[in-house]
Order: sequence, then structure tokens, then C-alpha cells
Amino acid sequence: MNLRALVEAALFISSSPISLQTISKICKTDEEIIKRILEELKKEYEKEDHGIELVETPQGYEIRVKPIYRNFVKNLAPFSDLSEGLLRALSIILIKQPITQAEVVKYQGNKAYGYIKELEKRGLIKTKPHKNTKIIFVTPELEKYFGMSLDEIKRVLEEKNG
Repeated sequence: MNLRALVEAALFISSSPISLQTISKICKTDEEIIKRILEELKKEYEKEDHGIELVETPQGYEIRVKPIYRNFVKNLAPFSDLSEGLLRALSIILIKQPITQAEVVKYQGNKAYGYIKELEKRGLIKTKPHKNTKIIFVTPELEKYFGMSLDEIKRVLEEKNG
């Protein structure tokens, strides 16, 4: 079996970043060897003839669409149908997290309940019960969905929503 191909397949199929330790376990191979393979893949994807890149995040490694190509292919991504209301709710949650559901409702009115439910269903946010409300925060899936870091997403959403 081709070890490099297995690492690449694991990164491709995963819906969230994968740690070096996890990749090493999947491949049943020493972490140093996996690290070398990851560095090779990263260099390979940096070439101009690739539309993807290998990114190391605090959660692990993942494959993303290169920024230069995102606008061309973003409509192919799942959840590309996020409405203005959903995007506004997501912006509020991302910028102010952790935030209570009650606070989001203050900003958006009663429609916020539906937005929160939909965003959680799509895996972009998580909620935890807290007294008479819920505490809301974004998930790592958000970075994967947008193909950029949380800071980049914040900047884009702030520009879009003013």
C-alpha cells in the first residue's frame, strides 16, 4: 500500500482537521515519517497546478481549496444556500462567541431561534444548555465549510454585514 496515498486519502475524506497522532495511527506508521509525508504533500500542493492546499490548524491537518479559487467553486460546497439571516446569525455568533441564545435573539428577534436551529443542524455551531437559555459557539466545521481560518471568516462576514 502507498503510504503517501493513504495519508492523502485520510485528509481528503475527513470532514474536520486530523491530528498527526491520528494520521499516524491510521497508517500504523511513526509520526516522524507521517510528518515528512505531510511536508511533501504541502510542498506539492503549493505548486501552481494544484487548486488545493494542505493547511495545519490548531486541530490538525486538512486539505482546503486555495483562496484564489474559492470564489469560483464556493457554490459547489454544501450549505452554499446560507440565507442573509443565517449569515447574520452566524456572524453574531462567531464574533461574540461564546454567546447566549437570548443575546442572539436580542440582535435578530424571534427569527434567531430558527436560524440557530438550522445552523446547528448543519453542524456549523454547537449549543449547550445554560440556565434558561443556551450557550452557542462555532464548530471546526465552520472553517472547513468556508475553507479559511476563523479570523478570515470573521473579517469576511464583518465586511459583508457591516
